[in-house]
Amino acid sequence: MSIKDVTDSTFVDETKEGFVIAELGAAWCAPCKMIAPSLEEINEDQQNNISVVQVDIDDNQETAQKYGVMSIPTLLFFKDGELMEQSVGFQPKEEILAIAQKHI
Repeated sequence: MSIKDVTDSTFVDETKEGFVIAELGAAWCAPCKMIAPSLEEINEDQQNNISVVQVDIDDNQETAQKYGVMSIPTLLFFKDGELMEQSVGFQPKEEILAIAQKHI
């Protein structure tokens, strides 16, 4: 299952149930491209009960502004619609999962 692209208008619906990591980034962002394979692996591993969505901040500035995104990639960790944690910059898969496990 590939990572779902979400927009300003679908963001709340896509992050309101379960554990969701939202990656806010852009197509031109090199660190975003570096983190993408890790996020795809996390999204495809159904055993961890984590889904991943991505938001292109160039096209969806409202969401980026709402969460104070100044640098990309920014990962937002949601549990049942509540923002649990935020991380900025490239993170290895193990670190992303460690952050998620604190809140699951």
